[in-house]
Amino acid sequence: MNTLIDRIQTVVGPGGLLTGEDVSSRSDGWPPQGGCRARAIVRPADTGEVSRTLALCHEAGQPVVTHGGLTGLVGGARTGPDDLVLSLERMNRLEPVDTANRTVTTQAGVPLQRIQEAAEEAGLLFPLDLGARGSATIGGNIATNAGGNSVIRYGMTREQVLGIEAVLADGTMISSLNHVIKNNTGYDLKQLFVGSEGTLGVVTRAVLRLRPLPRSRQTALVAVPDFDRLVAFLQAMDSALGGTLSAFEVMWNDFYRLIVGDGRKHGRPLDPDHAYYVLVESTGGDEAGDGQRFESALHEALEQEMLADAVLAQSEQQRNDLWAIRDDVEGLVESLFPPLSFDISLNILNMEAYVEQVRARLSERWPQARMVAFGHLGDGNIHLGIGVGSMAP
Repeated sequence: MNTLIDRIQTVVGPGGLLTGEDVSSRSDGWPPQGGCRARAIVRPADTGEVSRTLALCHEAGQPVVTHGGLTGLVGGARTGPDDLVLSLERMNRLEPVDTANRTVTTQAGVPLQRIQEAAEEAGLLFPLDLGARGSATIGGNIATNAGGNSVIRYGMTREQVLGIEAVLADGTMISSLNHVIKNNTGYDLKQLFVGSEGTLGVVTRAVLRLRPLPRSRQTALVAVPDFDRLVAFLQAMDSALGGTLSAFEVMWNDFYRLIVGDGRKHGRPLDPDHAYYVLVESTGGDEAGDGQRFESALHEALEQEMLADAVLAQSEQQRNDLWAIRDDVEGLVESLFPPLSFDISLNILNMEAYVEQVRARLSERWPQARMVAFGHLGDGNIHLGIGVGSMAP
């Protein structure tokens, strides 16, 4: 192993390799569960160094675990004492935004929020968004085909990627850094890597598609009495807003109560006794007209008794406060620690029954278990957070 480490050291140079306490003092996932147990952490600076490192590991039969922002909740970055970590933290170069073609090229270790901010500074939008935006890296977003809060409007990560550079397990470099939307020249290699979870190789660079920056944004939190009216409200808003519906985030009562409960950092914008809560948002290019359409759609939903209550954000601060409730994964993890997290996609009409079936099965096996449900109803995706305390596997 020392011979391999020495050879890797010559590839990545000073600062590119961590061993000993520099490894054990680091985390290997969220939530932290003790220090990283890997033999070493390799921190390449570019695709070439990734390629040479993986070639050496392949030759030696050395297991490798890739680390990005370590925001995943499914244990994919956990390491054992025989593993070697390939951390992309030094691969954090973001090239200037190409405003003419509405693209940006980035290394895989760049946090999502940096890309969002760079796009906005250029008057454009990178629409992928999720609660861990400040830490989650774009390489991990691509490897998991992350969804996030705006799938209903812009699609998954897959729809935001134009080109990819990656390295296979044996060190072979694959480059398909396409910069145009229309490309029908042959096999679309990038789509094999998007969502591959690292099974085909390590994504090192990507060309991302940017969109026009919205000029208007309307946000509301509403309470819905039952699931049938929840589905009806989704259909009504999608129809009334003329293609500008960009988020439809649903929180079951158990999630909302947990996050806004006594002693929590969030206020209670709505009474905590309703069955469902929806954070609904519209973005567009006509500030006055979009706002009027949004308010009219909410008023109509109230008139038709789809909604039990609603609060409309009147400022950016109020909007941020509403989103903070939905995005409070840290509060969720603390309450359910150690959390068991599941990300499930299914037919919208099956969601209500599915959640109740899971809740019932959990109660049968672990009477003290706690479960909360929330997610992106508009694209058929829900999250289940489950806490079983000391009974966790």
